[in-house]
Amino acid sequence: MRYISTRGEAPALGFEDVLLTGLATDGGLYVPESLPHFSLEEIRSWRGLSYSELAFNVMHPFVDDAIPADDFRKMLDETYAVFAHKAVAPLVQLDTNEWVMELFRGPTLAFKDFALQLLGRLLDYVLEKRKQHVVIMGATSGDTGSAAIEGCRRCEHVDIFILHPYQRVSEVQRRQMTTVQGDNIHNIAVRGNFDDCQRMVKESFGNQSFLGGKTQLAAVNSINWARIMAQIVYYFHASLALGGPDRSMAFSVPTGNFGDIFAGYLAKKMGLPISQLVIATNRNDILHRFMSGNKYEQHQLEHTLSPSMDIMVSSNFERLLFDLHGRDGLAVKTLLENAAKGPVSIEDYRWKHARKLFDSDAVDDKTTCDTIREVYEQNEYLLDPHTAIGVRAARTCRRDPAVPMITLGTAHPAKFPDAVAESGVSVEPPLPAHMADLFEREERYTVLDNNIAGVQEFIAKHWKNA
Repeated sequence: MRYISTRGEAPALGFEDVLLTGLATDGGLYVPESLPHFSLEEIRSWRGLSYSELAFNVMHPFVDDAIPADDFRKMLDETYAVFAHKAVAPLVQLDTNEWVMELFRGPTLAFKDFALQLLGRLLDYVLEKRKQHVVIMGATSGDTGSAAIEGCRRCEHVDIFILHPYQRVSEVQRRQMTTVQGDNIHNIAVRGNFDDCQRMVKESFGNQSFLGGKTQLAAVNSINWARIMAQIVYYFHASLALGGPDRSMAFSVPTGNFGDIFAGYLAKKMGLPISQLVIATNRNDILHRFMSGNKYEQHQLEHTLSPSMDIMVSSNFERLLFDLHGRDGLAVKTLLENAAKGPVSIEDYRWKHARKLFDSDAVDDKTTCDTIREVYEQNEYLLDPHTAIGVRAARTCRRDPAVPMITLGTAHPAKFPDAVAESGVSVEPPLPAHMADLFEREERYTVLDNNIAGVQEFIAKHWKNA
């Protein structure tokens, strides 16, 4: 399996190099040169498999011979053994043919654990084999940071620097990152927003001279292909649990950076019957405006009750644009360069092709709170604000009531008690036992100005062998 850049000018790489590289040298994102495709008969034969067994079948073609099959199986068994539910991603029914897939049963209570618990193990394996050290530099709007730290903190060959927007993540999200002790863990609160943090990460990957040639950066954000690869699995898992592949499924995905829903798009291309994918966004609605009106235009980023989706530059959207443009890297590069200057559209026939699968909705804070309250009153089931946006978008955009609609439950409501309280629900979601003392733990983080030179200087000074 070889991987190519969405901008067409970087060399093709194997799995190990893509794992460690993150962003391509031409500024693009890596995607597989070709996708594996599974027949309905093959998918049907996976019914009854454990989550880790299913994950092996779905992901092994992407890893190919980079990791021996037995080693990869062991890695997957260890990854999903730390989840707090035997089903790993249990499904909860809200109404007739309406479901939430709980993706928050991992150690940091967010869907990011599915990929980042695995990514840490993959990095450890490859870096030990190569006797190599890397510096992880990542940006988080709330959940990626804690999941990356938890997944990679035991890695012997890694230093971790996570940027988060100062005072723009929930207190639980912040404490999950800043209370983890370790000489190789560094949290940086940037006086800016998530897009500022993400821009610094991308620019740093493009020019790593600040590291003095002594090490290299590795990515934990969803620009890293391994993140997308791991998220494909739970689409197959949900489908098989609800009668697939003999019936089609629809999914509603709370999304800001487009990685989680792009994984669903790939699952469909790999043979899983999916009839609809709903892009669920908050007021930072660039994806909704594009999908509903073929206009990609950046607005001012707003702070909302769903901070993990407070993103205006959706990195992984580039991967979809690459497919929509017939995998023409130059066309994608030109489009994105123009998008940095002002609004852009794509050819109408390309946009209409995307609309065959995708729908979208933007949900404001009031409607988010209304949905949390309504679902609790109907089912005594508590949603976090991101999942509530997914449920509302699913109900607004649903094409066919006969097709099961599955909303991806992306985070535990205990991470967002302020949003739950604002909804009017009188129940305060408790933290799980392993986090019961979270507010008593010592925090450790550094506040820096929204300045890439200052951030890079901090990293160059504080990584292990600096």
